[in-house]
Amino acid sequence: MAEDRTDQPQARTSGLHIDTRLTQLGRAGVRKPGFVNPPLVRGSTVLHNSCAERREAGRHRLEQELIYGLLGTPTHFALEDALAAIEGGTRCQIVSSGLAAITVSLLAYLGSGDHCLVPDSVYGPTRHFCDTLLRQTGVETTYYVPTIDPDSLAALFRPNTKVLFLESPGSHTFEMQDVPALARVAHARGAAVLMDNTWGILFFQPFAHGVDVSIQALTKYVGGHSDIILGGIITARDTDWEKIRNASMTLGQYASPDDCWLALRGLRTLAARLKQHMESGLKVARWLAARAEVYQVLHPALPGAPGHAIWRRDYSGACSLFGVVFQPDIAEGSMIEMIDSLELFGIGASWGGFESLALPTTGTIRRTAAPPPLAGPAVRFHIGLEDPNDLIADLERAFKHLRRV
Repeated sequence: MAEDRTDQPQARTSGLHIDTRLTQLGRAGVRKPGFVNPPLVRGSTVLHNSCAERREAGRHRLEQELIYGLLGTPTHFALEDALAAIEGGTRCQIVSSGLAAITVSLLAYLGSGDHCLVPDSVYGPTRHFCDTLLRQTGVETTYYVPTIDPDSLAALFRPNTKVLFLESPGSHTFEMQDVPALARVAHARGAAVLMDNTWGILFFQPFAHGVDVSIQALTKYVGGHSDIILGGIITARDTDWEKIRNASMTLGQYASPDDCWLALRGLRTLAARLKQHMESGLKVARWLAARAEVYQVLHPALPGAPGHAIWRRDYSGACSLFGVVFQPDIAEGSMIEMIDSLELFGIGASWGGFESLALPTTGTIRRTAAPPPLAGPAVRFHIGLEDPNDLIADLERAFKHLRRV
């Protein structure tokens, strides 16, 4: 028989601070006897008492009903409930990766003959999807300058524009978008607003700023330990939820319950980890900004950085991912040698784990609306949970190597 979850006690989280809510969301609460953490539930086949009962369960495919493992287990449901509450939405769909969250969302809203608007600074795999599979389905994409003003954005809309996609800050170059102003333009023209909010995580409330569908890669800070790949989609309206849920089911999207359980565990320490990430990230960013070799630090929470005014207005904090642009007279090869000489920074994709990373971005950025705003060679840093003084000392050694080169 399908489990009736409606009568299960849930932790009280309304009115509590986010640090407290993260310890309570997605679990029964401290006054329910049993284990602190919800159990890990794996399964494919769900048995029912009768054919009639199974048919009735099938009528609730949009709900958190035990129908078939592909449609979710109690482990999935607990994480979905927690994520929806964190972002201010009403429903959440867990999918296999952050990229899957993006592609499912776009396919839920777009079909042959439609048009969508995407920032030129968008995550590279999102652009690849728009230029390949989305184009093959008959959808046209226009890339716009991410810092576009509302009037200029309005001029790009067509009668068949169905989606405005946002990503703030932008991938690699960290442009901040005026989400409320751009969302108003889209809604006035009947378009849905989809946003990649992975950088914003706990710090930006998308639905309070006009977003219809918020997307996060749970691989990053929610997982927090560089050992899961997971994506989630949260939506605020029932009509949006139906589109997202149906698209996910039609595409056969699924996430491992083991990864969902690890993500739930990561949620419990997320606030504490993010505080250290933010403090350490800003300390390292300030140190880098004072270096003569550095032309600009692209960290929205750093005073004087591009987009800082929007960050200060709309965000309650910042993660520790940012960019650094070196002086124009520094050769790209010299910058790469400097990165290779680092001892505490790994060289690899992704971010949001406990480890610090450095990744060259020069030559990897594709733009079509306007050239990337980089005066010299650039690198993306993720500041992990190491002591920032040790990271600065490592960078100091690497900068000496850069000067020798």
